Amino acid sequence: MSSMVVVDQRRGWSLVLWLLRRAWAMEIHGYQSIYRFVLRRPRVPAGSVGFTYSAPILSILVVLTVVSAVELVVVDLIVHHWAPGIRVPLLILGAWGLVWLIGLLLGVLTRPHAVGPDGVRVRFAADLDIPVSWDDVYSVGRRRHTRKDGQPALVVDDDGSATLYVRVGDETNLEIVLERDLTVRTTRGPQVVRRIALYADDPRAYLEEVRRHIG
Repeated sequence: MSSMVVVDQRRGWSLVLWLLRRAWAMEIHGYQSIYRFVLRRPRVPAGSVGFTYSAPILSILVVLTVVSAVELVVVDLIVHHWAPGIRVPLLILGAWGLVWLIGLLLGVLTRPHAVGPDGVRVRFAADLDIPVSWDDVYSVGRRRHTRKDGQPALVVDDDGSATLYVRVGDETNLEIVLERDLTVRTTRGPQVVRRIALYADDPRAYLEEVRRHIG
């Protein structure tokens, strides 16, 4: 029984550390995204073409950001005459939340998918950046998929091969089939996959650019 308690404690601390590292990374990436947006420097490799994937979620992110900004003003009006010890922390917390949302929004806009001479990069904001060389690509095609309730991002088929779904608004519309199993980095750690499903706002243009490189 004691050994089980120790194992559970270790898992608990591992989860806490993972959450802290992820929160810190998201914080830093948010500021980087703001910097890239202001200087008009999207994260697209030299010689590559970027493809956005923001259409299904852009309006939601914009609304959340606007609501957060309005909320900050309302809170300031409410607590304007309160003691600084209460008012200042509330305003700092509200400002931090607003900047965090702006960073998330701009992370989606400044980190598009990319197709170039060396291969493709599959992205979602600052959370995911998967480079795939052309040597590892078997095919790229249109395939629409909508997530079912509770379906995870990594789906293992009956034959043992795995598909990583990089969904936007619960859907994907492109699929990259790989030549062989490939280990990719995700927010949940390394995963071995045979296919990567992704979403692009303009899948036709994405495929046209792919054909320029693989015929």
